[in-house]
Amino acid sequence: MDRRRWDVATAYIGSVFGAEDAVLQELRREAAEAGIPDWAVGADLGRLLMVLAKTTPGRRALEIGTLGGYSTIWIALGMRSDGRVTTIEYDDRHADFAERQFARAGLADRIAVLRGRALDVLSGFVAANPPGSIDLVFIDADKTSYPEYYRITRDLVSPGGLLLVDNILGTGSTWMGDGSPESAATDAMNRMAAADPDFDTAGVFVRQGLLVARRKG
Repeated sequence: MDRRRWDVATAYIGSVFGAEDAVLQELRREAAEAGIPDWAVGADLGRLLMVLAKTTPGRRALEIGTLGGYSTIWIALGMRSDGRVTTIEYDDRHADFAERQFARAGLADRIAVLRGRALDVLSGFVAANPPGSIDLVFIDADKTSYPEYYRITRDLVSPGGLLLVDNILGTGSTWMGDGSPESAATDAMNRMAAADPDFDTAGVFVRQGLLVARRKG
């Protein structure tokens, strides 16, 4: 596929499968005005997260990397009406913004924001949540920590649950094979997940790559 076909395909997928409601549209506009970094997933990938969440029991979800809360809302929309999402964010300004968005979307009672460095917060979260208690994990945070995030969260995933990781091919500033610490760490995590005997795993060539791992059993 050459660059022209890639651009056409990307634009087509976004136009056909990237519909978002007014709340999500307004979130993106306000995030730009507030100076929130433009790192969030697109609407097409957000919709995929929602669809994937609906394939799980939909009781509990964990997200690492809240940013402005855009992907968090998509995940929450895929959970059961009594499902709960916990999302981790280290930047208080981003967390404050996201919590306002959750309230406006009518999801404040279904989403909890844990503040702090993810590797620090996760130790307490794992201690409070037994193995197999989380139906969906979505990782979209600092790439150099990807292997550790995978090691820490894999046991949390319930049988039939999903572990999803964004940017498995790269980001706006790095790409697989460029020799950067980010791409090296992401590659290590990809290979770890692909070889994990407890999961059925696939790498999906959407946006900047999405890891989809389903726990067996």
